[in-house]
Amino acid sequence: MKFSFKNDYSEGCHPNILQALVQHNLDQQAGYGEDQYSLSAKTLIKEKINNPNSEVFLVSGGTQANLIVISAMLKPYQCAISASSGHILNNETGAIEATGHKILSIETADGKLSPSDITPILDGHRNIPHQVMPKLVYISNSTELGTIYQAKELEELSAFCKKNNLYLFMDGARLGHGLTAEISDLSLEKVAALTDVFYLGGTKNGALIGEAIVINNPAIQEDFAFNIKQKGALLAKGRLLGIQFLELMKNNLYFDLARHANQQAMKIKNALQKKGAAFLSDTYTNQIFPILNNDLIEILSENFEFYVWKKIDEESSAVRLITSWSTGDDAVDRFIEIIEQN
Repeated sequence: MKFSFKNDYSEGCHPNILQALVQHNLDQQAGYGEDQYSLSAKTLIKEKINNPNSEVFLVSGGTQANLIVISAMLKPYQCAISASSGHILNNETGAIEATGHKILSIETADGKLSPSDITPILDGHRNIPHQVMPKLVYISNSTELGTIYQAKELEELSAFCKKNNLYLFMDGARLGHGLTAEISDLSLEKVAALTDVFYLGGTKNGALIGEAIVINNPAIQEDFAFNIKQKGALLAKGRLLGIQFLELMKNNLYFDLARHANQQAMKIKNALQKKGAAFLSDTYTNQIFPILNNDLIEILSENFEFYVWKKIDEESSAVRLITSWSTGDDAVDRFIEIIEQN
């Protein structure tokens, strides 16, 4: 069987989570997120972001989180702004548009947004009330291209959004990987201080399923639970999510798992750099996009699964390689061995 570098959710979950689910399986608990595990996990998250006034909501997946958050934050005539590579634009089957909200796209080379990117969008939507109103800036960290926001970049973007009365929402499907990248100077506490809403992704970082939506803006907190219920995301057995996030938040397991995934990807990146490979983007997370000769891609495909991301020319293509919390040394070493032999 080929080893997969296609995604970071091919494995089940971290053994601590599985053990906890079995251990507490027969405990009787309140439903709909009022179980002791969910309540404890939410408290622990608030402690880690140093904001007891934030509200935490647990849902099953990233697309679900994006759909619920954006549709809850926007009025019918308002819209979201996203980089052209944003997940809400390319990988969610028009979920945001299906709620009646347009997404304004900005082409960026690195998948990130800056005030200078957004300003032309605002300037181009002054024909009130004939155009949609830009209201929400959607970003992800790490991005779909594996890049990350540094503290200064997020501070500038947050200040710009506040000045222009825009919400700032961070998709955190791979937030653990973004924050533990070796070049990152962002902290979870700072993310909470600079965003209106963000979420901690569990699905791609050791959980079976689950994302923890953290709402920092009090104006958005009010009645948010109704949106969770209306969109079918309020699980009767909320303990399934609570137990997982309680385990992930204990002893910084969440960040240890993400750091491991990053380190495994960096081993492959370093080996490719020694062979002279170029990359679509300079990433330090668990996603890398090397540009390889098509013959080497064919050889690697005999032993590994990965996406051929983009054709570069007749001889080469960019591939996407993703490592996970569970990626072992054997697979990484074997991949590097084939690279070195070719």
